[in-house]
Amino acid sequence: MAEISVRLAGKADAQAVYGLVVELGRARGMPEKVVSSVADIERDGFGDDPAFEALIAEVDGKPAGLCLFFGSYSTWRGRRGIYVQDLVVLESARSLGLGRRLLAEVAALAKARGAAYLRLSVDDDNLGAQRFYQRTGLRHSTPEQIYVLEDDALDALAESAKGASA
Repeated sequence: MAEISVRLAGKADAQAVYGLVVELGRARGMPEKVVSSVADIERDGFGDDPAFEALIAEVDGKPAGLCLFFGSYSTWRGRRGIYVQDLVVLESARSLGLGRRLLAEVAALAKARGAAYLRLSVDDDNLGAQRFYQRTGLRHSTPEQIYVLEDDALDALAESAKGASA
């Protein structure tokens, strides 16, 4: 029987985190979308002002799953939450319950930190992930839509600012 463990990632895990993010891109058929690097992961996740945290699931001591997350806040609820950015389990480890275990561990961490909710988004064509999230107890929030501002559009809007920058 395989030995399974889940733990918070540290700086020494930057390569494993990056590798699992690359695997997520491959699994979704969009490897070209992953333009980050190990250095980006190390700087932004394990530097002086971390933008995210991550849980790593290991099978027999080797990384096999990742749950990358960061804090959020709901002004309507007046409560903290956790946003799961990436959840990935290697194909070879999918029958071991790692996805559910990673979500359970991040939910427990969220509760310990006073969070009242967990949010994530999923590609509209990723039906397998949608079924998994529903089985795990998440529900689709139909009144919401996600919008993105990036690249040239982000630059253009930022350039129109009148000086309220930090």
